[in-house]
Amino acid sequence: MTLVFVYGTLKRGSSNHSHLAGQEFMGTARTVPGYTLFNLDGYPGMVRQEGDLDGVKGEVWSVDDACLAALDELEGVSEGLYRREAVPLAAPFAERSVEAYLYLREFHASRKVGAEWFG
Repeated sequence: MTLVFVYGTLKRGSSNHSHLAGQEFMGTARTVPGYTLFNLDGYPGMVRQEGDLDGVKGEVWSVDDACLAALDELEGVSEGLYRREAVPLAAPFAERSVEAYLYLREFHASRKVGAEWFG
């Protein structure tokens, strides 16, 4: 099982949440400062941003290997849209290894959302 931090359309009540069916919700979480969200035309992209003081709010899910492979496909990992990597979270997940999807393409022309996605 892998712990995955989700911050956008995979969160409970959002459009892609069904991709987490059968997986275990571990709780709400926040990254440490240094990460922020941008609106990428209807979905969010989390990026590292020096000087950010808030971090990003989201959820942590424990997912099996099949779900993780499906999430990688959904997030366009093989196309270089996102990369899944370990991200530091604040307590109570500070001591856990948790992965998240970071956006890899140009985002500077996109609207900065900040700490939380409401789409």
